[in-house]
Amino acid sequence: MIYHIPWINTPVRTVLAIWHQLTKTEIPELAKCSVLMRERSRVEETIHAMQRAGVGNLQVISDFDMTLTRFAHNGKRVPTTHNILDNRLLINEDCTKKIRALLNTYYPIEIDPSRSAEEKLPLMVEWWTKVHELLIEQRIRKDMLAQAVKESSAMLRDGYKVFFDHLAEQQIPLLIFSAGVGDVLEEVIQQNHVFHPNVHIISNYMDFDQTGVLRAFKGQLIHTFNKREGALSHAAGLTELQGRPNVLLLGDSLGDLTMADGVSEHENILTIGFLNDQVEERKESYINSFDIVLVKDETMDVPNAVLRHITSSRNGK
Repeated sequence: MIYHIPWINTPVRTVLAIWHQLTKTEIPELAKCSVLMRERSRVEETIHAMQRAGVGNLQVISDFDMTLTRFAHNGKRVPTTHNILDNRLLINEDCTKKIRALLNTYYPIEIDPSRSAEEKLPLMVEWWTKVHELLIEQRIRKDMLAQAVKESSAMLRDGYKVFFDHLAEQQIPLLIFSAGVGDVLEEVIQQNHVFHPNVHIISNYMDFDQTGVLRAFKGQLIHTFNKREGALSHAAGLTELQGRPNVLLLGDSLGDLTMADGVSEHENILTIGFLNDQVEERKESYINSFDIVLVKDETMDVPNAVLRHITSSRNGK
C-alpha cells in the first residue's frame, strides 16, 4: 500500500511560505488603518525573533514629548515639557510671548522634510539654547514645578498605564530619551503614578541653587538631532541595559532613530514612529525610516500589542 504524503513533492519555497503563515505573529492591531509598514513580513519576523529570545534580552527606548505623551486632544495641542513651563506660576507674559515666537520660527524647521538633519542641527541648538536662557532669566522655583504640571493639560497617550506597568512587571528597562525638560518629565510620570524602578531618563535637567531657584541647565544640551551622541555617552553608565541586545524603539522624529546607537552588539531593533503632524509631506520619509508608522494615533495600542506578543510564552520555544 502506498501512502500519499503531500509535503514530499511540495516545493521548498511553498513549504517556507506555509511555515511562515503558521509561525507569523498574530497582532490584530497591526491591521489598523492608522498603521503603515514598508515590510510587514520583516516586522513580523523581528517580533517573532524577539519573542524567541525572551524578555531577559529586551529593552525599550522611547522619546517622551509627542511619543509617550499625546500630540493633541479634542483638537487642541497637548503641551510638551517645555510648554508646561508656560505657567504664570513660573514665567511672565513677556517670556511666554518670546518662547512662542521661537516655537513658531524653529518648529517648522524641525519638521521640514526638505531639510537635512545636518542643516537642522545648528538651528536646533540655537532654539533650545535661547529657550533655556529665557527660562533661566525667569528664576523658576523648583517647588512650583509640581503645581505647574498639575495645572497643565499634559496627557500621556491612551493605554500608557498598561505600557508602563507591563514593562515594570516583566522587569524590562525603559530608557526615556528626551530633548525636553527632565524635571518636568519626571513630574508628569510621577503624577500619573507610573514612575517605576525600571524607568531611566536622559534629558535636559535644571540646575537649582541652594534656595531652589533655577540658575542653569546641567550637562550637555540634548535636542532632537543629537540624541546619538547622548546615547553613546550615557549607555555605558546604565548597567541595567547591558546584555539586552533586542530593542523596541519609539519616537516621533527621524532624529529619534539614533537613540539605540549606544546599544552594543544589538541583535534586533524594531522601530515604531508616531507621525503626528504634516502627514502627507512626511509620510514617505517615515515609512522608509521606521518599521511601523502610526498615523495620527493618540494611543499606545500598537506598542502594547507588540510588547504583549514579545513577552508571551510560546510552546516549544
